[in-house]
Amino acid sequence: MMELVRELALYEKAPEQVTVTLSHFEESGFGPNPVWWAFVAEADGVIVGLALYYIRYSTWKGSRMFLEDIVVTESWRGKGIGKLLFDKLIEEAREKQFSGMVWQVLEWNEPAINFYKKYDAKFDPEWWNASIEL
Repeated sequence: MMELVRELALYEKAPEQVTVTLSHFEESGFGPNPVWWAFVAEADGVIVGLALYYIRYSTWKGSRMFLEDIVVTESWRGKGIGKLLFDKLIEEAREKQFSGMVWQVLEWNEPAINFYKKYDAKFDPEWWNASIEL
């Protein structure tokens, strides 16, 4: 899974920004108090796709799924794996009765934008991303 996270960071031109350790990643998802959940796609015993999410709370909308990462390894793109993962996320959000799903996409990532448009996704140019590093 971490290999796909690193592949995504390389694609997004920010490989140096992946600073999470493997042990922290594992504890955060597979430990006694997970903060993220994921679906993977496998081929011949190898993970070739990943969709990782966590729960976000909106005071206006309630619990929502936040899609942190969805990535399919380059050699497996165009084979419908992204659609399978995205459809599974929607199914999961409905089962858990989340009020919706939100995510971010880089403005230059046209393949991803076109993929999301197939789902009638709404893009909001009003809100800016903000963060601080601790």
